[in-house]
Amino acid sequence: MSKGKLEKFAEMETFSNVFQYPYSVIESTPFAMRGQWRRDYFHNDNPIVLELGCGKGEYTVELAKLYPEINFIGVDIKGARMWKGAKMALEQGLANVAFLRTNIEIIDRFFAPDEVQELWLTFSDPQMKNVHKRLTSTFFLERYRRFLENNGVVHLKTDSNFLFTYTTHVVSANKLNLLFRTEDLYNTPGIDDQTAKILSIQTYYESMWIERGLNIRYVKFELPHEGTLIEPDVEIPLDEYRSYHRNKRSSLDARK
Repeated sequence: MSKGKLEKFAEMETFSNVFQYPYSVIESTPFAMRGQWRRDYFHNDNPIVLELGCGKGEYTVELAKLYPEINFIGVDIKGARMWKGAKMALEQGLANVAFLRTNIEIIDRFFAPDEVQELWLTFSDPQMKNVHKRLTSTFFLERYRRFLENNGVVHLKTDSNFLFTYTTHVVSANKLNLLFRTEDLYNTPGIDDQTAKILSIQTYYESMWIERGLNIRYVKFELPHEGTLIEPDVEIPLDEYRSYHRNKRSSLDARK
């Protein structure tokens, strides 16, 4: 590990808005604040919104600034990245922001039933090879149900046509209530005021993708507590790249 990363990890230990519970820790030390985020950290009764896979935390911080009446928690396992957003939130005095460093596979261990109102998935890895690692797969949706309120809202903002198409099929196959869907967020006429409001937030990499000519896709839907979730049985064309300036490894053209 580089000296810079070590310094960031050391500084993060002093941040009052960061909670670090990777899998190795949570196995032996249960998270005592589960079900008590509002009382013990935010000290209010406002809604809680999670950003899963928050990276540097830019989007979490900007959402918190845009919606001061909502509590936001950015979640990621990469602590050196998260350091930037956590430090920014502290410097700007944003009391409605927290960060949780953990594995998203065990996210349900940190929140009690109905404790969270909405989820944001911003530019998640499309995981074209492994359906169980996709953050909109039924594997993860079942976990979200354990702490998301009934018919809580899930937002997906992505440059990946594969993940966007896959998620659309998940919504359709399970007859989930689709609230909004667009294949080109920044060039969609007549969008509602709530959706238009988020257009003011762009991460560094999002601006790079837009400059590169990639459409930003966005979908939001409700996730009910009831019903058995099923995976869509459909072949989806693979993206031609994995991330910015990186081509895909696989020679396949499509995958379920």
